[in-house]
Amino acid sequence: MDIPYTRGRIAAQAHVGLPDGTVEEEYARDGFAGRYAHLYRRHAPVGWTRIEGPLRPRAYDTTGVAAGDYLARTLLLGNDDVRLHLAALDAPMPYLFRNADADELLFVHAGAGRLETDFGPLAYRAGDYLSIPRGTVHRLAPTSPTRILAIEAAGEVVVPERGLIGQHALFDPAVIEVPTPGEGTSLGPDPRGEWQVVIQREGALTRVFYPHDPLDVVGWKGTLAPRRLNVDDIRPLSCERYHLPPTAHATFAMPGAVVCTFLPRPLEADPRALKVPFYHSNIDYDEVLFYHRGTFFSRTGVGAGMVTFHPQGIHHGPQPGAAERVAGAARTDEVAVMVDTRRPLRAGPGAEAIERADYWQSWQEAKR
Repeated sequence: MDIPYTRGRIAAQAHVGLPDGTVEEEYARDGFAGRYAHLYRRHAPVGWTRIEGPLRPRAYDTTGVAAGDYLARTLLLGNDDVRLHLAALDAPMPYLFRNADADELLFVHAGAGRLETDFGPLAYRAGDYLSIPRGTVHRLAPTSPTRILAIEAAGEVVVPERGLIGQHALFDPAVIEVPTPGEGTSLGPDPRGEWQVVIQREGALTRVFYPHDPLDVVGWKGTLAPRRLNVDDIRPLSCERYHLPPTAHATFAMPGAVVCTFLPRPLEADPRALKVPFYHSNIDYDEVLFYHRGTFFSRTGVGAGMVTFHPQGIHHGPQPGAAERVAGAARTDEVAVMVDTRRPLRAGPGAEAIERADYWQSWQEAKR
């Protein structure tokens, strides 16, 4: 049995009515679902003067990633469970692709076009999640310049169980779109009369050539298929008297990671309740945020197309002054994708070139 102890000056309820002159830190296991303690501090735990070592919070500006070959995409962060890539395409892929290593979950940050698959095509637009099961032959054919956050998942990508809030919470599964077959690919044969399928296995690429269109499925049935979900079809949970943890916004899950979507929602109306996120130190998870659009209300200095990375073991939370900035606000207008990983992430070879090296100072800069 877990018995909650209370000592010293505390808030009677988490995130509500903090003692004067304190800030709240949530110190918790298993994300926000395990054993916990709330610590009430005189100073924000991000009030550092220097950081020496690999746990420095990091930010990346992805707007500078150049368009090119889809499989030359930039590896930003990764571990044995997930790999986060940045991809930019100005033209349709000149080949078909099958990932034999991982499921792929694509978030379309900008652009529009068509995802062609074994199961049939799906039109895509900005704000779409495209879930592609491992082993599915597919191809992106943009009709306008397309920018994507691509998540490779070693395990299966699923929609998490909703528990007591019911299966229609956040989004009704009926809004998920799956493809209808019959159209094949818009990719014609090469000069030799062949269609090329590139297969990735253990990071290596194999090229297979066919004398016919490989996307020749005329019908399918079952429970496994590519899926499309747009953020505009997600209806986030909110509470006017309590600041919900990020896991309340979980959209997809996979072994070792969870993907959450932060969307415009009403802010807490109770004047005693926190409106901005509480401080925490990611005891069991690394946290990555991809900013899609809007104003992220807990901090300044980040914009559309930026990524922040907060590793396990070091605190993060709102900048000084964030609570005052949102004191009179009634709702948020942000759209962001969060990826929390159980195992620590490592920066990829292309990350340093787009890193904002001064990000760790942003909590101090807000004081000036």
